[in-house]
Amino acid sequence: MTAYAIAHLHDVEPCDEIVEYLERIDKTLAPFGGRFVIHGAVLEIIEGGWQGNLIAISFDDMTRARAWYASDAYRRILPLRRRHAR
Repeated sequence: MTAYAIAHLHDVEPCDEIVEYLERIDKTLAPFGGRFVIHGAVLEIIEGGWQGNLIAISFDDMTRARAWYASDAYRRILPLRRRHAR
């Protein structure tokens, strides 16, 4: 069953480390079959409000999604995002 990693990012600080994170994340996804479904889309708000950015990454199953997030490759770049976004 398809599994998704969902992120709702707030207060992203554009800087060199965020650019580096974005440049490196695809290579961390590839071994686990992860692919972006939503990343940087322009949202149309129908009701309520929305702040931030929505990211959705699909994986073939939950095992692969969890393995990607726990992988050494992703853990190495994770601080780049954490320092510059909530």
